[in-house]
Amino acid sequence: MADPNFSWIYLIFFLAIPLARIIPRIFAKRRVGNKMPGMIQEKQPLFHVPEMTRPQIESSKHQTKNMLVLGELNRGSKTFENIQKNTGLDNKELDIILEDLENNGMLKVEQKQGFFGPKIELHPTDKGFKEYYS
Repeated sequence: MADPNFSWIYLIFFLAIPLARIIPRIFAKRRVGNKMPGMIQEKQPLFHVPEMTRPQIESSKHQTKNMLVLGELNRGSKTFENIQKNTGLDNKELDIILEDLENNGMLKVEQKQGFFGPKIELHPTDKGFKEYYS
């Protein structure tokens, strides 16, 4: 059995800390609910998250579809789905481009064992990196 002189520690851990987190949330909800009904209420975020922007692709450089895909690989897209989403290419066209890049030595394909089964990751090689940035 616990020493009765230190029973206040249990109150802090099991009662005071959770209440300190819950009570400000309750007050914040009540403050939002008490505003005038005619006013448009905008939700204010708790903290500011800057928008992630992709680096601008140089417009002076002629962008072929191969270079577009190679650029996505160099920016960190590792899966077929991410590349397809960012480039807007259809399945067949993207598959042909990736095979072409792999045959030219600009792309390395890695098969890994994931939690839900095998997964395929695509990585640019040094040759692909140099080709894109030259």
